[in-house]
Amino acid sequence: ALLDLSSVHQVTGTWMASTTLPCTYVPTEDFTQQTLSWNVEQGSSTSTIFRRDSSGDHVLLSKYRGRVSVPKHNPGDASLLIQNLEMPDSGHYTCQIIWRSRDDTLITREVTTIVEVVKVAATKPIIRAAEPGLTLPAGASTRLSCEAGGSPPISYRWFRRGPAGTAELLSGGAELAWPSLRPSDSGTYFCEASNR
Repeated sequence: ALLDLSSVHQVTGTWMASTTLPCTYVPTEDFTQQTLSWNVEQGSSTSTIFRRDSSGDHVLLSKYRGRVSVPKHNPGDASLLIQNLEMPDSGHYTCQIIWRSRDDTLITREVTTIVEVVKVAATKPIIRAAEPGLTLPAGASTRLSCEAGGSPPISYRWFRRGPAGTAELLSGGAELAWPSLRPSDSGTYFCEASNR
């Protein structure tokens, strides 16, 4: 139907990461967007986070300042991007748009998305390499990278398996690189991912 807002019922966002709350419609020449606002209901209180009108974009809640935005040059897209999600960001978010028609009547539509912010433990990491079980000539260069999912920030540590099951800590960081391999670099390496 005309000017219906499309969204999703619920969004699960990862703590400290970003999420987008969709709110879109099909623009038409007969209606001009007057105002666009995003409100949030948390507990018993409702407040306006973001408002766009003829004077520009305004972020009205200080705790969202610098963390929220709505696409500027994409007609029909009123989606809200929230960055660096915090646990108290959970709540009911309502996208409300008011249009003015050619005969000067106003039409209002709104749609609500439930946001749940969750903390996600670091997943078991995977090691990316040119090929598994690298066999390389001495003098070659190579690198391994470690990747895990979960709530950022994720920190990585690289180890080399030593004799009798011991492990030698090599470095922190997602990447382990050898500019020029020596025979003594042969061995079994593993990485560990952790977050808060």
